[in-house]
Amino acid sequence: MIKDDKKLIARTPEKFRENGIDVWLNTEVVNVNYERNTVEISTLKNLPFDFLVMATGTKAMMPDIPGIDSPGVFVLKNLENALQIKSYMRKNNCRKAIIIGAGFIAMEMSEALHLAGVKTTIFHRGNLPANRWDAELSKEMLAELTANGVEFVPRAETSTVEKGNDSPLKAITNQGTWNADMIIVATGVKPNVELAQSINLKIGSSGAIAVNHFQQTSKENVYAAGDCCESYHRVTGRWVNIPLGDIANKQGRVVGRNVGGRPLTFDGIVGAQSFRLFNLECAATGISEKEAAENGYNPVSVLVWGSAMAKTMGQKKIGLKMIADKSSGKFLGAQAVGEAGVIGRINALSVALWTGLNIDEIGYLDLAYSPPYGGAWDIIHNTAQALRRSV
Repeated sequence: MIKDDKKLIARTPEKFRENGIDVWLNTEVVNVNYERNTVEISTLKNLPFDFLVMATGTKAMMPDIPGIDSPGVFVLKNLENALQIKSYMRKNNCRKAIIIGAGFIAMEMSEALHLAGVKTTIFHRGNLPANRWDAELSKEMLAELTANGVEFVPRAETSTVEKGNDSPLKAITNQGTWNADMIIVATGVKPNVELAQSINLKIGSSGAIAVNHFQQTSKENVYAAGDCCESYHRVTGRWVNIPLGDIANKQGRVVGRNVGGRPLTFDGIVGAQSFRLFNLECAATGISEKEAAENGYNPVSVLVWGSAMAKTMGQKKIGLKMIADKSSGKFLGAQAVGEAGVIGRINALSVALWTGLNIDEIGYLDLAYSPPYGGAWDIIHNTAQALRRSV
């Protein structure tokens, strides 16, 4: 648990200024005049540029629900949102919360609320949490939520948010009515591209700003980085928008290098992602079976359950699912949940995806063996070999 919010600030404005970078806080860019190479800010001042970098991030997707703008309803997209939630919880002595949505932000928030002593209910349109993970593994997440006292309401469509009877708020759904002290909306985000559209930058099929491997947009001296732009997916060969902090960091550095005259390319992603849910590690990389089918593959998969350590050392349950194209044998993705050892294994399989290793090669990878961390035949080996028999 992080008790000091200042530790979440990677670099202060003062630190930037020490390095010769000016920072204007609470300043909105209201217009870009591309023909004159100027930006107009909220004080009506015009600033010239040689290069322009779009790093406008995302906007929270808010469902069209009456009352969703009521006091006590929040989104969690940045540190400011988190501090607002924390302040509201303290001032109102919150004991009951509702989360609308069940992605990885919702999962992490449910744990944080639980640790703060807040009884939490999750509403989700689907049957299981974390849609990116296939059902066999999402069931483990559901079990972990239930074991920790988090209520999960499947197939829940929220129709109205109103003032509660005995609490500040109540949410009316097709599954019933719940009272709450606060509501957090975690139904996803979309790229913030309004400024980009105002100067006719090309928007990709994902809805994010289209870029090349140098992070250049459709206008040569305009770059984009982070959640507002696309990335090349090395598994599908398509340009996608996956808003994750590590991707944004890398793209930002690539932009800085190119604007500074030291050319560098950002060669893509494989979609690696992870989060912790109470005592469960959850991670995935590549594409799921559903995504594989949507991208023209004929997916086949296997799910292997085992231990994150050698049997002689005890038992740390872990499940690993690997996916391949039945027609070509191409390795497409992996997902895992478990008590330990999940992140390292998914990272190893991310490297396999990045470099294009085939299933046979993965099945005999030279991995660091030590009984406290896995068997001589690791679950990666066992799953890859089982998958090979299915291809």
